Amino acid sequence: MNLADLSSKRIHFIGMGGAGMSGIARIMLAKGISVSGSDAKDSQVLAGLRALGAQAFVGHSPANLAGADVVIVSSAISPTNPELLEARDRDLVIIARAEALALLMSKSRSVAVAGTHGKTTTTSMLTVALQRAGLDPSFAIGGMINSAGTNAHSGTGDIFVAEADESDGSFLAYKPLGAIITNIELDHVDHFPDIAAVQAIFADFLASIQSGGFLVACIDSPGVLELLAANPRSDISVITYGTHEQADYVISHLSLSPNEGRARITHSGRTVGELHLTIPGEHNLFNAVAALATGAELGAPILELLEGLTSFSGARRRFELKGAVGGVRVVDDYGHHPTEVAVTLATARRYVGDGRVIAIFQPHRYSRTQVFAKDFATALDLADQVYLLEIYPASEAPIPGISSLMITKSMNPAKAHFEPSMIEIVNRVVAEAKPGDLILTLGAGDVNSLAPVIIESLEERDR
Repeated sequence: MNLADLSSKRIHFIGMGGAGMSGIARIMLAKGISVSGSDAKDSQVLAGLRALGAQAFVGHSPANLAGADVVIVSSAISPTNPELLEARDRDLVIIARAEALALLMSKSRSVAVAGTHGKTTTTSMLTVALQRAGLDPSFAIGGMINSAGTNAHSGTGDIFVAEADESDGSFLAYKPLGAIITNIELDHVDHFPDIAAVQAIFADFLASIQSGGFLVACIDSPGVLELLAANPRSDISVITYGTHEQADYVISHLSLSPNEGRARITHSGRTVGELHLTIPGEHNLFNAVAALATGAELGAPILELLEGLTSFSGARRRFELKGAVGGVRVVDDYGHHPTEVAVTLATARRYVGDGRVIAIFQPHRYSRTQVFAKDFATALDLADQVYLLEIYPASEAPIPGISSLMITKSMNPAKAHFEPSMIEIVNRVVAEAKPGDLILTLGAGDVNSLAPVIIESLEERDR
């Protein structure tokens, strides 16, 4: 099946409310393709798709497939899902989410943004920078761009930018013209038993880049260095970035303040410009240089790319300020790997100045907690006070003996508190917070739902 084949068919999405699935549905609707879909519960995402012309169902039922020709399904959908079973019984064409996205990318100069950390922000930065350069790319991202209020768009230009998730290996379907690899570490331990398995899937990803294409890679990451050392390809360009002098794009003269970051960027020994970000965090300077190098490889002017990066206001759930009440700031972040937690807390420490960082952390998946419990404890010790919710299981069954208590046992007991009740955590942090403090909701589950409740409770407290 190719992209043209879809134009005359009804496409049905099982799990259409998810970030990846909703983005693909949005782009198909913009192309005039008939779309229907379902999700377990209603949401603003489904409401938005309905407004664009999709038929969106709440709940999964075989009846939802009436009139459908093609079914798109994500790896998160159970094999026993009634709609998936109905599609098989009717012998409908069933396409994996990544394969559907690959179809949309197939006629464009496509760029896939991969890496253990930073994918969403880097993809968002590249998109905004290309937009500032007047190129109007199509894009599909795992999170919302704050300024755009959307995670997907069908552009008028010939570039397609997509976030490429390695978690289940599905990013091998994209076969992009260009790719970014921000870093490589062990994660998604439910799929990858060790770092060697992660390296192997990234090697396959590198091999999937089109001949004559390019790779932009961060050589400050040991995992990326190892990948490049074993790179057998001579038919693609490899553009490196980092603080090492041997990088093609060298980051130097880093300057970090609570709300922004600056760095000098040199390319092949020549200063190309000063990078100025209006969002905090050293890691974001690296993400921005990946976007800069990629945009330049696509032919966009460096100065316009730098202007676009300066205008970038962040992505949803990436150190996102949700509000401030009585001098107490509430920030939400998606970090769910020890490295991400440490980077986020270091950013929070700089952001809050003399105030305290009060973190509410919800571990994501039993398998990740089992492997990284001590690493999480070390990272969380960067906060002044830590409240741990019980593990958010995602699609996993519980593992006997694996609990958030494993993390607290390796932490300073004066600062680490296991509290499975969300209501009680809100009560405790609101009672404890003082002007100048930062309350951080942290994790990839539903911990973000606490941020508006905390803000409302702070307002009630201060009346």
